[in-house]
Amino acid sequence: MLAALGFCTIGGFLLLTMFKRVSVLVALVLTPVVTAVIGGYGDDLGPMALDGLSQVAPTGIMIAFAVLYFSLMIDAGLFEPLIRAILRIAKNDPLRVTVGTAVLTMCVALDGDGASTFLITISALLPVYRRLGMSRLVLAGVVALGAGVMNMIPWGGPTARAAATLKLETSDIITPLLPAFAAGIVWVLFASYAIGRRERTRLGTLAEPEPDPEPAAAAAAGDGPGTPRVTRRAGTALTVFNVALTLALLTVLVLEAMPLPVLFVLAFAIALLVNHPRWEDQQALLEKHGNSVVLVTTMIFAAGVFTGILTGTGMIGKMAHAIVQVIPDGLGGHLPGLVAVTSMPLSLVFTPDAYYFGILPVLAGTADSFGTDPAEVARAAVLGQMTTGFPLSPLTAATFILLGMSGVQLGEHQRFIFRWVFGTTLVMTAVAMATGAIPV
Repeated sequence: MLAALGFCTIGGFLLLTMFKRVSVLVALVLTPVVTAVIGGYGDDLGPMALDGLSQVAPTGIMIAFAVLYFSLMIDAGLFEPLIRAILRIAKNDPLRVTVGTAVLTMCVALDGDGASTFLITISALLPVYRRLGMSRLVLAGVVALGAGVMNMIPWGGPTARAAATLKLETSDIITPLLPAFAAGIVWVLFASYAIGRRERTRLGTLAEPEPDPEPAAAAAAGDGPGTPRVTRRAGTALTVFNVALTLALLTVLVLEAMPLPVLFVLAFAIALLVNHPRWEDQQALLEKHGNSVVLVTTMIFAAGVFTGILTGTGMIGKMAHAIVQVIPDGLGGHLPGLVAVTSMPLSLVFTPDAYYFGILPVLAGTADSFGTDPAEVARAAVLGQMTTGFPLSPLTAATFILLGMSGVQLGEHQRFIFRWVFGTTLVMTAVAMATGAIPV
């Protein structure tokens, strides 16, 4: 009965979210509550939900302060010199412009927010693409590639969701995947080079005057319609400080010198004090970005309730046991590899919330029955589902920001860039297997 209730919980959650009957947050909280009450666990709902909330609290804290930190850095104009440098180096060469697009996207995507990444990069580079006559499909496709691979960062959506769902530390997922992550970045640069070379062949190196980088940089900073507006541009000394602080933060994150939530709390407090010494400015920044923080963190805590109840009632264990009965023993040990390869195409079918909060717990429980560490399944899922695949998914709102700003159709975009995106997943999966992050 518990297995049946578990599958009903997952199915109900998927149906409610895919057909947009209720918000994901409502479905995450109420679906397991209803099935738990039906199963006779009404008296234990409080402790089970609280246990789930306590498990995801560190992840929620990390996400909140990571979003605030990188939003502050974008507002401070941290990436404006990079934008100007890329446009200055690219000049009129479509190949250089394409590779520069990938580099800029991966830098801006450090804030972990796909929507803001698309807003900034498309606003900055679309005038350049128009001036050179380059295809907007190239712009949208390369931005999708760069944003997709960078979505793997610990404060990005996939890693945070996987950690919250399986009650893992984000370092348990991302640290073993660092070689695969590096390989993904290299692949994106190679893909952008190949795409840019083809675009150069189509257009040739144009002999038009170099576009002024200042308007593009200004657009990236929010001077264009529909884009975030920078509240305060940093001076030279402040920019140097922000760069040094960001590099130090990333270094300490990799070294795991302190828990990730603590690092981001400290880094944001220091950055906020230095960049906005006045109380009024600090309050204004918090109010400006508070909406994004609330949207992300409430989803994480709702996921804690969902997984806490499913785990506490034993539904996940029973569902996994039921699936084990139908999986041949010879395939059980290869489940992480299968998850990695199939997770990217599945991003076109499932929303990230549906996959990570509904499908991943069952896959992890099934793998655990075969003696496979659930963390390996989480790593496999992160390699494709909504990491490389999210900028192609019609179920992700950020995709339509990318398409709307670049002016391309979803079908054209998917046909143009799908093979390169899937190639990112395959390359990272191969490196993850070679380094032991997931079993062969």
